Amino acid sequence: MCRGGSHMARYDYACGQCGVFEVVRPIDAPVHEPTCATCGGAATRVYAPPAITSPHSALRRARDAAEASAHEPTVLPRMPAPPRRHAHPPNPLHARLPRP
Repeated sequence: MCRGGSHMARYDYACGQCGVFEVVRPIDAPVHEPTCATCGGAATRVYAPPAITSPHSALRRARDAAEASAHEPTVLPRMPAPPRRHAHPPNPLHARLPRP
């Protein structure tokens, strides 16, 4: 979330009487403990683990391969074969189209 060039962050705070509430403010704003908007009482910061998701398996495999080959690149015995083209298109109407 970005407003006016400053990135916004969400912070959770807990009030002793009202419970947990959320405060949204710029990341570079000075740190201060807000008061509860409902009762005006003191609030303390609630820390939670970051919302980190695992990358998709294809991305993970690509990263693992890149990391493994950083110091010991894989050497192929020969050039890979070019991709095979179909002898005829799957749709017979495509056979009449001009070929490059």
